[in-house]
Amino acid sequence: MEKYDLVVIGGGPAGYAAAIRAGQLGKKVACIELERAGGTCLNWGCIPTKTLLRSAELYQSMLHSEHFGFSCKGIDVDFEKVMARSRTVSETMGKGIEFLFKKNKVDYIVGRAQVTAPGIVEVTEGSDKGKAFSATNILIATGCKPKVIPGVEVDGERVLTSREILANKKQPKSIIVLGAGAIGVEFAYFLNAFGTEVTLVEMLPGVLPVEDEEVSKLLERSLKKQGMAIHTGTKAESIKVGKKGVSVELLKGDKKTTVEAECLLLAVGVGANTEGLLAGRVKLAMDRGFIKVDERYQTSMKGIYAAGDIIGAPWLAHVATYEAVQAVNGMFGAGEPKRVKDFPGCTYCQPQVASIGLTEQAAKEKGIAYKIGKFPFAASGKAVAVNHPEGFVKVIVDEKYGEILGAHILGADATELIAEFGLAMGLEATHEDIHSVIHAHPTLSEAMAEAAASVTGEAIHI
Repeated sequence: MEKYDLVVIGGGPAGYAAAIRAGQLGKKVACIELERAGGTCLNWGCIPTKTLLRSAELYQSMLHSEHFGFSCKGIDVDFEKVMARSRTVSETMGKGIEFLFKKNKVDYIVGRAQVTAPGIVEVTEGSDKGKAFSATNILIATGCKPKVIPGVEVDGERVLTSREILANKKQPKSIIVLGAGAIGVEFAYFLNAFGTEVTLVEMLPGVLPVEDEEVSKLLERSLKKQGMAIHTGTKAESIKVGKKGVSVELLKGDKKTTVEAECLLLAVGVGANTEGLLAGRVKLAMDRGFIKVDERYQTSMKGIYAAGDIIGAPWLAHVATYEAVQAVNGMFGAGEPKRVKDFPGCTYCQPQVASIGLTEQAAKEKGIAYKIGKFPFAASGKAVAVNHPEGFVKVIVDEKYGEILGAHILGADATELIAEFGLAMGLEATHEDIHSVIHAHPTLSEAMAEAAASVTGEAIHI
């Protein structure tokens, strides 16, 4: 039986990062992945969806090109090619991960893995089926899979999850999207941008319900303006699937309505991917289906660690990577592991949404004395010049010391801009520190400085 310093189960953002980091530390490492290096994020999530969203943005820009003094007419969309490009990008990035494995001397095995005993991992499916490995350390990074609704069969034609819709080559004429979190909103935006009739349904009071209330409200208004039908504070009471389409009975308060569409996208959350993961004699402490870990990412069984989506929210690739690297550093003495505190959350519709830290509602609930700084992109010369004046930057700061508690951006390139506030919070900077840094003109980033300045009424352009 071959012996390793670390066997990683799962090759997504947590798994491959852990394997590469251990390789950098000179350890003997194996990474076992069921499908393809990169996991859900690279193959069926973050990367292909962002590829599709870029196509949608370009298409919408061409449709509204008159704003820039020229006209694009008779634009033909080859939806199959749009979808195919997303697969090509994923393939390219997947090969990149495989190259990094080789570079860092990581043994990469395609198959399903099971922890059969402490320190023992066996391949239960794939070409290496039956092969077992001895491991001083095991890291579980098997991630999550889309949740489904009991009694509603996912057939890949009428009822889809984020996985099936990425494999779909035909554009639906109409679709009902259940769930207005980041996944639901992004797919709704993408399909609506290409002309699909979209109905977006969310049980909670607003779209992107984890975001700041002001962001949620303005985004909902924008998506409606783009042509979506949006039902918030609404439950799906019953779902009927027929040969030609899907009908969903909606309940809002005591009012019932029925909506119909060609297909249904389930974007109602994710569940832990633990199928076949643990042999009967391996019992790990769990919390609502997710693996519990301590401050060092170790599970209830010594020598077995877990990181990424499998240990629970937030289910974000960048958080998973951070956790996995921290876990590996800790297990091999390369640093004291840290648990995630502040992290950026991003949604790549248009306008984009990005945030970090506390929302205003959360600050109120915690009884924190705070101040708000805001700056609208309509007052940004660069935003107006590039025809993206929609949205704002909002910063929440501690009233006494001015330390940044949270930041929220709705607008063009919000997902890129949020990094500045992430760095500032990591360094415990104040709004004055942000304001005092010279931001190049004209740039969208000036809105960050102006929002910080507006906390004390010092913003120049509002």
